[in-house]
Amino acid sequence: MTGTMWRSAARKAERGIKLATLGVFVEGLRRRHPGGIVNAVLALAATFLPDVVERKYDVSFRPWQRVYAGTAMLAHAVGMLGPYDETWWWDHVTHTLSATLLGGFVHAAADRRGDDPRPRVLAAIVGVGVLWELTEYAVHAVTDRLGIDPVLIPYSARDTVLDLCFNLLGALLVLAFGDRLLRNFTRRGD
Repeated sequence: MTGTMWRSAARKAERGIKLATLGVFVEGLRRRHPGGIVNAVLALAATFLPDVVERKYDVSFRPWQRVYAGTAMLAHAVGMLGPYDETWWWDHVTHTLSATLLGGFVHAAADRRGDDPRPRVLAAIVGVGVLWELTEYAVHAVTDRLGIDPVLIPYSARDTVLDLCFNLLGALLVLAFGDRLLRNFTRRGD
């Protein structure tokens, strides 16, 4: 397959991801599921971030990177409609995907500034992961107190620890493969 064919296929996949995310939003409305609605809106907004980043920072995403980021967002949105509750490994996959996205961003930003990305990737993933877990508990407590359906659900202390472990797995993947897979965002370039 030529580069043009790959780009075309990736653009079609991106459109499919956006349509599927919109489908999650509609299904969330149909079910009157606040978590599905909010996550679909945030996921859909995030699928437009590569375009914003490209314009603002004069970088270019590879086609697979755009599809990867969109797939991660779609996985989160779909998860709210059932897989988080029904599929034991879904949460592990989405935490790993999210951590690779955040870790990749931190890796590229640190490298572009001439800093060693490794400690920054680990600090960002651990720090944001802990903050996210605390936010889940806080949002759940507030929505429970108000008597409305929560948009974030902490399942248990065990789940929280597993979430943090899979976040760390995502960070380790970025540390292992980031130099090669994110070269288009670094000062070394392709």
